[in-house]
Amino acid sequence: MSGHSKWANIKHKKEKTDKAKAKIFTKIGKELTIAVREGGPDPASNSKLRDLIQKAKANNVPNENIERTIKKADGVKGADYEEITYEGYGPAGVAVIVTTTTDNRNRTAGNIRSYFSKYHGNMGTSGCVSFMFADKGMIVITDEDGDYDEDTLMEQALEAGAEDFSATEGVFEITTEPDDVYAVADALKAQNYNITSAEVTKIPSTYVNIDNEDDLKFMNLLLEKLDEDDDVLDVYHNCENCEN
Repeated sequence: MSGHSKWANIKHKKEKTDKAKAKIFTKIGKELTIAVREGGPDPASNSKLRDLIQKAKANNVPNENIERTIKKADGVKGADYEEITYEGYGPAGVAVIVTTTTDNRNRTAGNIRSYFSKYHGNMGTSGCVSFMFADKGMIVITDEDGDYDEDTLMEQALEAGAEDFSATEGVFEITTEPDDVYAVADALKAQNYNITSAEVTKIPSTYVNIDNEDDLKFMNLLLEKLDEDDDVLDVYHNCENCEN
């Protein structure tokens, strides 16, 4: 089983572990900022902020970083952001979902559309591919030094409420229901496992393996370009053999 989210795909290139952590820290910081600006800095009255604080802690974001981000967001009046999701197809019919936060809908839509067009895909209408994905919690644990016993970890994950478990070359992927992901991550952290990432992701029901080299090249370029865009939070796809 493979989640094929930006973070779950870390198993394909373990050297990207640090980069993946840095990305998720940046992403959570942006989400915290937006939540504070939308609903205020008090998690007691801002349920979205409360959930994001739990997510940040599950992903090992230091408490002082969380507090600093909330304080900064509360003190700085910025642009109004909105969350927009785009759907489309990459080369070879790969399904792609792009979630964004933006203060300029026209800029973001234009950029996303141009990426699809430039790299031999096309942006579709809302709902054109989302039915092919299911929301799931995904916890990734990287064990480069071989410190963890796979059977023990699987047993503890399932006891904590996980749905599924897989291991590939020292990287463990633990699937949960969306509402259970942070509780399961916390339970595993309490067992002294180092969590690489924990978040709600989208897992495709079917996968596409791209055989044509040009299609694969353009698909990887599309994913790379989307990943670099500051407005993009997450990219989900069902390409089996892409790099990201």
